[in-house]
Amino acid sequence: MFDGGFMNQPFAFGGEEGKEAFDEQIIYRSSLQNFLIDTGKEVILVDTGFQNGYAAPAKKLGVPLYMGEKVADYMDSFAALGYKPEQVTKILITHKHPDHSAALQYFPNAQVFISPEDADAMKLEGDNIVRVTYKDGAYHNFPATEKIAEGIYFIEAKGHTKGNSIVIAEDGDLFYMFHGDVTYCDAALKANKLSIVFEDKQAARQTLDQVREFVQQNPTVYLSTHCPEGYENLEMKRVMKL
Repeated sequence: MFDGGFMNQPFAFGGEEGKEAFDEQIIYRSSLQNFLIDTGKEVILVDTGFQNGYAAPAKKLGVPLYMGEKVADYMDSFAALGYKPEQVTKILITHKHPDHSAALQYFPNAQVFISPEDADAMKLEGDNIVRVTYKDGAYHNFPATEKIAEGIYFIEAKGHTKGNSIVIAEDGDLFYMFHGDVTYCDAALKANKLSIVFEDKQAARQTLDQVREFVQQNPTVYLSTHCPEGYENLEMKRVMKL
């Protein structure tokens, strides 16, 4: 939806040591994308972007995050893949922020899976809202998960928000990790740094530790929302190395 942006190092790395410990002149690429999984039986979205017509803040000198130039509205990007909104059966929301959840109303037949905490924060109601209970126990080193479809798991990963979650999809020997905003850029995952955006720092640290452990133990394609490596990793099936 957006590309050609940037974030500075204090924003991407400063969650624990503080922004002043990092160099604001070191920048990383930024973008905005969400993801679609076609299982052959279901069309499943991982997050939805902003509502149609959203205009991102303008580029300014010194801003910690510039999302980039607008490429297309979320629904235009969705349509460009060749799908219709009525085909979407499930939407998996990693967390409540509007760049991940503001287009729910465009999908009339979709069940929306979201943590209870973030569902309450968004005041989501209706028969299509599924407050995930993580009823299926552990998945690898993650203790609380729920199986959504064959090979697709919704995983409790608190910290960025109080109800933050991630999604992992298995395909052959690869694990695709849709992590929302556990990190804002791949460089932060590699450097083992939290961003400055979280609601529970201790939980965010635990989640990042679990994510890094999983990536170290399993061939994982790391799918970021806010940096171009997210779509580049997907296109190349590039496995994250730590």
